[in-house]
Amino acid sequence: MIVVTGGAGFIGSNIVAALNEAGRWDVVVCDSLGAEGKWLNLRKRTVQDVVPPSDLMAWLEGRHDIEAIVHMGANASTLAFDADEVIESNFRFSRRLLDWCTARGVKFIYASSAATYGDGARGFDDDIALSHLQTLRPLNLYGWSKHLFDQVVATRLEAGQALPPLCIGLKFFNVFGPNEYHKGPMMSLVSKYFGAIRRGETIDLFRSYRPDYADGEQVRDFVYVTDITDVVLWLLDQSAGVRLLNLGSGRARSFLDLVGSIFDTLSLERKVQFVDMPEAMRRRYQYFTQSDGTRLRAAGYNRPGMALEAAVGHFVTTHLDTEDPYR
Repeated sequence: MIVVTGGAGFIGSNIVAALNEAGRWDVVVCDSLGAEGKWLNLRKRTVQDVVPPSDLMAWLEGRHDIEAIVHMGANASTLAFDADEVIESNFRFSRRLLDWCTARGVKFIYASSAATYGDGARGFDDDIALSHLQTLRPLNLYGWSKHLFDQVVATRLEAGQALPPLCIGLKFFNVFGPNEYHKGPMMSLVSKYFGAIRRGETIDLFRSYRPDYADGEQVRDFVYVTDITDVVLWLLDQSAGVRLLNLGSGRARSFLDLVGSIFDTLSLERKVQFVDMPEAMRRRYQYFTQSDGTRLRAAGYNRPGMALEAAVGHFVTTHLDTEDPYR
């Protein structure tokens, strides 16, 4: 049996979908469904149980049929300010799951984040060495909570302490794709702007506040969620290893490229205007992210990811521009 925490969320529900598509029905989702319509992310799926996060440790007690925990559950808002809640959700809960998997020899794959890299000034190297991790300076509370947990794994590894046989932290870059519709302002720009673009409206992008980046030319490593789920399923077939792995496309692209791909897919004229960035965001804003996939390839994964234009085109035509946008 495979437990997917955050399994009704964006990446988690896509992992559940990929497992079902691979013929795995022995899946348990751990998540809070709430009132945002997250249940719709699971409407097409087959799962054996849906467990609230507050009940998970008790649910796991005494079980010997768990093959792996894929831990995607977190407070993923980069605008969160309640540090106590974020630490409890993203750090201490993760540590309890790590301890449980370690004690029982269960595979553990967890969501880290590219937010741990801060402004990128120190690069995007997914080295798990504690001395390297200690040089990173996340810009927001979410990134810091993920960074703390990465350091717990690194500390135990370097001290020769026990860890799960497979313990992999995935540093997600800018993931987009189906089933992110409940995220509101945290949705990718593809989901956020698709409807307005189809209606012929002009799209707002932030102005640049750095002279070396033109307006709209701020860049991110945008990666399609199916590329993420392909890696997760491949990792579940591995028997051992402790590492951090970047998960991105490996190619930085601009926000203009991203939204332009939506216009192009719909064969519409590009209509973009630039607006002021909120003052509070300016000092914490990342202008460049790009994953380094060297360690993922060295681990044996060589399947190429989908190019941005192809990924946006698939997302739009297969999901957003249909009656049923869910995977």
